[in-house]
Amino acid sequence: MTSAEYCKIAVAALEDRKAEDVKIIDIREISPIADFFIIADGTNQNQIQAMRDAADEALYKAGLKVKQIEGNQNSTWILMDYGDVIIHIFSREDRLFYDLERVWRDGKEIAVDEL
Repeated sequence: MTSAEYCKIAVAALEDRKAEDVKIIDIREISPIADFFIIADGTNQNQIQAMRDAADEALYKAGLKVKQIEGNQNSTWILMDYGDVIIHIFSREDRLFYDLERVWRDGKEIAVDEL
């Protein structure tokens, strides 16, 4: 599978758990650390954890194992590193504060159907 296919699987899993404002940023042209960032937010701790678990389970079933997860059950920002795909799950407040879309604005924001 390609990183784009894994990205589609992760986005579907996040959206299944009612993730809000899911964005995909293609950073292949600007950074060697990954191909895609997925950024999403949830409305509460339980939803954020459900989003994390759903994405991890879906990618694991597709054959992609997580390299590292930063954040725990009390975190308002969870980073999930799958190598070429990195997922950021935020509380709405933290997402606005850290504003990764601005930080990575040189990347190309793309829709799932463009993958």
